Amino acid sequence: MKRIDFENGTVTGNIFGAALPMLVAQILSLLYNIVDRVYIARIPEVGTAALGAVGLCFPLVVIITAFANLFGSGGAPLFSIYRGKKKEQEAGRIMNTSFSMVCCSAVVLMMIGLLFARPLLILFGASESALVYAYPYMMIYLIGTLPSMVAVGMNPFINAQGYSTIGMFSVAIGAIANLLLDPLFIFVLNFGVRGAAIATVLSQGLSAVFVLFFLTGRSELRVHFLKKEEISECIGYAKNIVSLGTSGFIMQLTNSLVSICCNNVLSVTGGDIYISVMTIVSSVRQLVETPIYAMNEGASPILSYNYGARRPARVRKAGVIMASMILGYTAVMWSVIILAPHALIRIFSSDEVLMKDAVIALKQYFAAFIFMDLQYIGQTVFKSLNKKKQAIFFSLLRKVFIVVPLTYLMPYALHMGTRGVFLAEPVSNVIGGSLCFVTMLLTILPELKRMEKKNGEADRLSGDFKTR
Repeated sequence: MKRIDFENGTVTGNIFGAALPMLVAQILSLLYNIVDRVYIARIPEVGTAALGAVGLCFPLVVIITAFANLFGSGGAPLFSIYRGKKKEQEAGRIMNTSFSMVCCSAVVLMMIGLLFARPLLILFGASESALVYAYPYMMIYLIGTLPSMVAVGMNPFINAQGYSTIGMFSVAIGAIANLLLDPLFIFVLNFGVRGAAIATVLSQGLSAVFVLFFLTGRSELRVHFLKKEEISECIGYAKNIVSLGTSGFIMQLTNSLVSICCNNVLSVTGGDIYISVMTIVSSVRQLVETPIYAMNEGASPILSYNYGARRPARVRKAGVIMASMILGYTAVMWSVIILAPHALIRIFSSDEVLMKDAVIALKQYFAAFIFMDLQYIGQTVFKSLNKKKQAIFFSLLRKVFIVVPLTYLMPYALHMGTRGVFLAEPVSNVIGGSLCFVTMLLTILPELKRMEKKNGEADRLSGDFKTR
């Protein structure tokens, strides 16, 4: 098994070695939800209505994923920092603590979801006609909560040990299975929307089995559920994991919150057709954001490991490479969105009624897309370097304090209607993204300079001692 050498490898080689397999993995992971939507949109006679209805399930799916990332993405940077400090035992405890929290939270979320799915979907903006499709899809999806969260939450620990290719395979197995099972259950067996959910649950189960097979039997540090006597000594690790993972958790939860707010406003200002438009816009966003997420997550263990090993020059270099890759990619995709929006929309729907409104909405929504990069870059650096407070604050700022108020203010108070809903996002990107990035530069760069100075002083003292 090829493994990335965080200790001796070049920073550029490490980032590309981690980011490229992760990019493939993230693109494939889109298939879990996006392939569902593509096939659902093509169900004869009911495709457009079913697509909008399943889009209403998106906030619940995001909540489940957010909890998985709370413990996975919260634990993996700490895991890497401790490995950089050569504290393997502590690193192992962090991974086991994360795994235990993933499993326990999955059971709780599944039970809550099964009990309250209908009222939650109504809260998210589902009409009685939409519930016909959304409710059965969600109930089946919830059955797969545990394997879904294990696959998502524990995969970062595979990547954090340098096995990015294995991490890619864990996602690929599930994604390919979903691609094959979707048409079987939706069209051949004629299960319709229910078939899409069944295919997703089975696929997630396969991914989870592969992740556990590797982490329990093949990896250097092997995972297990915390034993009773281990719980007390791991409480401190649990607090740190939750604290660090909260920023990403908030970002995903607030994405869900924004989706709920958008659907509620759109149902009033535009009707069910605009909920379908928002579903398409959200799907395009997932598609174009995936490589950005892969680049961030690929750079994260390199940033964390070298920060723990007190190598500021490598931390800076990793940050510059990550930012350059993200900004270059976004410039290309931004051009595609502006110049050829129809091509992206047709991936998810060929409905000509939707096309006109979706093109306008897409251009509005992505008007300041490149500024969102600044948020992602700043957040990744804060999270990777264990800067919990900054990471949490800027997660809340962009979505909760800017987007949500604007989603109501612009359509109603400023009388912008549906246009105001889609323009709230770019306004938040400019304000929130800029503030996050500038703050990162003003706080992290001086710290790295101080670390470099201390390293230099330590080297001089060591040299003086040797000459005596």
